[in-house]
Amino acid sequence: MSPVLLFSFVFGYFLLLLVVAWYTSKNSNNESFFIGNRSSNWMLVAFGMIGTSLSGVTFVSVPGAVAKESFAYFQITIGYLIGYITIAYVLLPLYYKLNLTSIYNYLSGRLGFKSYKTGASFFILSRTLGATARLYLVVKILQDALPASVNIPFWVTTLVILIMILLYTYEGGVKTIVWTDTLQTTCMLAGLVICVGYLLNQMDLSFGDSLVAMNEKGYSKIFFTDPGSKLFFVKQILAGAFITITMTGMDQEMMQKNISVKTLKDSQKNVLTLGVILMVVLMLFLFLGGVLLLFAEQQGITAVGDKLFPAIALNHMPPIVSVIFIIALISALFPSADGAITALTSSFCIDIIGMQRRTDLTDAEKKKMRQRVHLVFAAVFLLLVMVYKWVNEPSMIGVILKVAAYTYGPLLGLFTFGIITKRAVNDKFVPFVCIIAPVICFFIDKFQKQLFGSFEVGLELLIINGLLTFIGLWTISHKQEKQQAMGN
Repeated sequence: MSPVLLFSFVFGYFLLLLVVAWYTSKNSNNESFFIGNRSSNWMLVAFGMIGTSLSGVTFVSVPGAVAKESFAYFQITIGYLIGYITIAYVLLPLYYKLNLTSIYNYLSGRLGFKSYKTGASFFILSRTLGATARLYLVVKILQDALPASVNIPFWVTTLVILIMILLYTYEGGVKTIVWTDTLQTTCMLAGLVICVGYLLNQMDLSFGDSLVAMNEKGYSKIFFTDPGSKLFFVKQILAGAFITITMTGMDQEMMQKNISVKTLKDSQKNVLTLGVILMVVLMLFLFLGGVLLLFAEQQGITAVGDKLFPAIALNHMPPIVSVIFIIALISALFPSADGAITALTSSFCIDIIGMQRRTDLTDAEKKKMRQRVHLVFAAVFLLLVMVYKWVNEPSMIGVILKVAAYTYGPLLGLFTFGIITKRAVNDKFVPFVCIIAPVICFFIDKFQKQLFGSFEVGLELLIINGLLTFIGLWTISHKQEKQQAMGN
């Protein structure tokens, strides 16, 4: 592919994002940066959050996993829907009732200040690690798309993308992201449909014919019934539900968009709509994976896993379709990266350094502080992407879900304990409980063959982590008066 053609389209796409950012960031302030002045349109938020929920990792890893796991990932998406229903009717009413800017303020009132800081810290850790893993994968694909004659260092490509993200989120924050995510989700889904259509046309297959061919090769199997397998449908559905509850419902990045909607009812409609649409979109990604495998076998292509889709899109499609793939990939990347940097900035400013509680600072000083934090997180992203390049893991979706199991487990335990019990904790011991639980999970995962034999522990490690945190909190808790309990 001509680098001039590639750079021209990418630059034009970025200019469009800047125009949207310029328009939406007029008269912006910290309130619009953090929660969009609570005036976001729920339909725009729901549609834009599809891109945030999927990311560039989904774009290449979900289709790439079909060869080994068939359509097993759809079991997880069934759990996603259960998780979104839980968020809509359990968590959102709580967040709106307390009128939260940061959802971790709930932990402060319900469990204590140390619990609040611990929850926010685990979010910052988990979102930083997960978002940079997603960013690394997309940068790697973009780097591979460049001709060998264009010798641009990996870190330069990463830095340019981060500068692009900073330019259109620096002022407007959530208020801007709601609109840019909508544009980017549209481009991503359009690219997905165009690539599927092109491949089917090249193989002269109809939709029905392709499903028959996938079924014959075992690619379209959805439900796995062996209880000992990590793909067992009960494990996968439960894991999907808890992944959504934690990675969306207890995640500041995802929730700051939901609570930017004016009313609870509209926010609930947003979450439920997202859950249904996401199931359809993820099934389309799995279908794409099957189509890619059929095309690869027909053409003698040997690429597998995360490399399959990029290899076909960049080397076996016309330049215009390859450009569409790149734009769609960037569109999948930006909603996850821009939202992450914005949410991390919000959480660090509000939860860690307590910017909103400080009366010694003027609004202008608070804005300058927020902008400096924004830049620092961009620098951290650059550093961690280079670490992932050094590690060079072949399947990034596995890395992200494993990181989530360790870092979101304590959040699951904290919020669950606060919501379903009326007990008070010894707040100073909460950080230790939340560190010990993931450490125990690490040893459970590392030595699972010795502990459980042929029984495989997979994504349900997140549930185990949350349960261990809950048990730990119970051991350091005591009964409290009913009127003292908050959020129950």
